[in-house]
Amino acid sequence: MKTPHFVFAMTAVLALAACSRPEAPQEPIRSVKLITVVATGLGAQSEYAGEVRARVESRLGFRVGGKLLQRPAEVGQRVKPGQLLAQLDANDLALASQAAQAQVSAAQTQRNLAAADLKRFTDLKAQGFVSGAEIERRQATLQAAEASLRQAQAQGAVQGNQATYTRLLADAAGVVLAVEAEVGQVVAAGTPVVRLARDGARDVVFAVPEDRLAQLRVGQPAQVRLWAAATGAPGNGAPLGGVVREVAASADAATRTYQVKLSLPDGAAVPLGATAYVTLAAPEGAGPAMIQLPTSALMASVSGKPNGSAVWVFDAASQTVQPRPVVVAGANGNLIVIAEGLKPGEEVVVAGTHVLSPGQKVTRFAAPAAQ
Repeated sequence: MKTPHFVFAMTAVLALAACSRPEAPQEPIRSVKLITVVATGLGAQSEYAGEVRARVESRLGFRVGGKLLQRPAEVGQRVKPGQLLAQLDANDLALASQAAQAQVSAAQTQRNLAAADLKRFTDLKAQGFVSGAEIERRQATLQAAEASLRQAQAQGAVQGNQATYTRLLADAAGVVLAVEAEVGQVVAAGTPVVRLARDGARDVVFAVPEDRLAQLRVGQPAQVRLWAAATGAPGNGAPLGGVVREVAASADAATRTYQVKLSLPDGAAVPLGATAYVTLAAPEGAGPAMIQLPTSALMASVSGKPNGSAVWVFDAASQTVQPRPVVVAGANGNLIVIAEGLKPGEEVVVAGTHVLSPGQKVTRFAAPAAQ
């Protein structure tokens, strides 16, 4: 039979065991994305978004004014040289041409009459009936009539040309980009009616801020990547090479940016208006070599210093991470420039920084293989 002291001792042991704290679960090994630190030149590469345009875009308009009767051209239509794009009402100009021709006929009659008078008076002078002064007057009259005839003929030619200007024809093969007048509208001479992009060379037009203008020069090579190719659209190959063809001499009044035109290789099959990304390499000596990291690698310093920054540095030997205070010098586009705290060759965590602790074991993130 068990004694009461033994029963009391067993009860106390069981009570202490029930009140003891369970062991803490082991910290999981997290997967992080790493990047190797390298020193590169500031502004070594700059990327800009631009638009593909035709090298030559013409705003076509009539050389005379009038009422628009028809406009066969439509946006996106391909046209050939000499194809009718629009036509004006030619009645008034036809009447003006007829009036000019009538003036030519009248001047011709006056000239013939003056020539007949001169011949008749020349015969009379040979017979001694008129003086030499009268002959000189008849010669002057003939010369004035001939000048009037030439003037009437020139005016008739001008009126005849204007009658043909009522037909707006394509002066080259291309694509209609826009129509700026409709049937029934009265347009003045020179008013743009159709905007035509000529076939041939293509440019990428983009804008750069003032602080990057010094990094551009005419003839500078660049790489062009189409947005459609980046999204996986079919029919788009590798990036295209290009050359800076033109840099604006003054900034845009509204955006305060400078327009740059980049020529594409001849025969490049790129659609008009397509979005393109232009990557420019900075000239040699554009800036000192500095360490640049994505903004996701930066975190608040664990040392408690106000406005302090730090990054997680990976130790390959122990497979652990430790915080490292760094000095941020500024930003270069979407990257943070590190002035102090890191050395080239070290590995830094760029994804998963918010769930780490000093000395924690981690593994490298491996992207899943494509199916």
